Amino acid sequence: MASLVTHALVGAALGQAANPELRKRRSFWVLAVLCAVLPDFVVIGFPVGVHYGDLWGHRGMTHSLLFAGVVATVFALWLQGTAKELWKTGGLLFVIAASHGVLDALTNGGLGVAFFSPFDRHRYFFSWRPIQVSPISARALFSSHAMQVLRSEIWVWGPALAVVLILPWVRQMRGHAVEAENRLN
Repeated sequence: MASLVTHALVGAALGQAANPELRKRRSFWVLAVLCAVLPDFVVIGFPVGVHYGDLWGHRGMTHSLLFAGVVATVFALWLQGTAKELWKTGGLLFVIAASHGVLDALTNGGLGVAFFSPFDRHRYFFSWRPIQVSPISARALFSSHAMQVLRSEIWVWGPALAVVLILPWVRQMRGHAVEAENRLN
């Protein structure tokens, strides 16, 4: 898997595409980041006998597009809004949730991602796999291998951080320009 830090960062970056009112809500940001990391919560099944390759194992059902759609729908309904807003919010949350599987399919380890589960349980990787697979155990997240994983994810962090940091500034500058233009007219 890609690291939880990277999944969360990508969720926050993609969340920048939400409408201005939604971006003001803390609950939106919590749900956007949760969409990005939620598929990995399935690891809680390991101690009770769920195996990695099972339907509900890691990179199985919770990494599927169906799961992303269900989570996005539930979270969009939770955030409420008009029918049009729900569609837009649900679509954005779907992209955020689905980004998890996409990043995991770019890693160099594991069994692949069951994008089409439960209908097709085959697990897929992309042909380009630049991300080192992240350790699953909490203890291993603080190892030297985890640091190598984070270094391999830098190419994801750069654009994501640029979006997170620069897009709000660009919006603010554009708002100032519009205000100035309106004063002149």
